Amino acid sequence: MPVVGASEFVRGFGRYQDEAYREVVKVTSHGRVIGGYLAAPDLELFERMKRHAGEVLVVGDLLDDVVADIQAAEYGSGPE
Repeated sequence: MPVVGASEFVRGFGRYQDEAYREVVKVTSHGRVIGGYLAAPDLELFERMKRHAGEVLVVGDLLDDVVADIQAAEYGSGPE
């Protein structure tokens, strides 16, 4: 993950804008991280994850087919 000072970030914004599509660009000021720059798709993912971060699911409220899918799931296998 690239780490760049705030002044350099401002001067080279176009370059770091392109870099953000590969990975988050950390921006520092006086040696400490003050923020990060990320591409729009990553921002959308972050916002979606943040919305669901406090979501609580109660197992007793899940439908039987959802419980069955969870029980049949294998660790490390992705969505079909």
